[in-house]
Amino acid sequence: MAAEKKMGCGMRFLAIFLAAAGLHAATFYVTVAGLGGEPDYEQRFASQAQEIDKLVRAGGPDAKVTTLYGPQATKANLQNALAQVARDAKPADAFVLMLIGHGGFDGYEYKMNLSGPDISGVELATLLDRIPCTRQLVVNMTSASGGSRAALEKPNRVVITATKSGSEKNATVFARYWVEALRDPAADTDKNETVSALEAFTYADQKTAQFYETQKRLATEHPTLEDTGQGDGARKPSPDNGEGLQASRFTILRIGEAQIAAATPEKKALIEKREDLEQKIDKLKYEKAALPEDQYKKQLQDLLLELAKTQAEIDK
Repeated sequence: MAAEKKMGCGMRFLAIFLAAAGLHAATFYVTVAGLGGEPDYEQRFASQAQEIDKLVRAGGPDAKVTTLYGPQATKANLQNALAQVARDAKPADAFVLMLIGHGGFDGYEYKMNLSGPDISGVELATLLDRIPCTRQLVVNMTSASGGSRAALEKPNRVVITATKSGSEKNATVFARYWVEALRDPAADTDKNETVSALEAFTYADQKTAQFYETQKRLATEHPTLEDTGQGDGARKPSPDNGEGLQASRFTILRIGEAQIAAATPEKKALIEKREDLEQKIDKLKYEKAALPEDQYKKQLQDLLLELAKTQAEIDK
């Protein structure tokens, strides 16, 4: 009886110790926005990376953040950033890699477009395998990102891709709504003041589908989530069917002041205005072939200027 009592006390102490240790675990974030190729994509990718940087930093003091965009988004800098995480992180920590931009797939190998040499999915996987964090999340939001899944998937690693395969090569909008999921308190569907990988994926996936419906265009991207360590990625993951269980337990960030501020009527109006401008840019690019070049450039320049002004208001 005494031995059982002592064992029970020991188990409770262990549980308390582990819980306390978990409170001090850090989350390492590496966000990379690759080459845009065109002014609107350059501005969009850099803005999305900067906004992610701001949001994850606001999530708490345990966030260790590295963000690369523009000329800094090189293969060497990305390799160095991931090597630094491998040196600093502990098994109890969490790791999140977010990739924004253009990617390509030749039927055999996926590569993300960076300033200078590109980086392949296999190279990324090798670097990630050296990171000791037992909880890892990779969110590849580039075009053809589905082509990277086979290389990146691994037990205890959640892999989200903006496309279901490497053959979906058009520019994606999934990144736009992933950022929105991190900002919008509505993404926290269970109201526990944290946003999980599954909650953010579900939010961004639904918004992506709505975008193509609103634009009356055939969807050229189909986001997937894979967290079993093998498989082709689930389009509609649910812990009930074994897909999405790890993602539902992976906290990306805690609701901070930036998310609370986004719930105000003023911020909501600005965010809606930004979405409207981005959709107008997408529509303009879609209709580019039917417009005189000078007219297209003028309209694009005006929209990008207004978009930059709106983003500046949101960031205040």
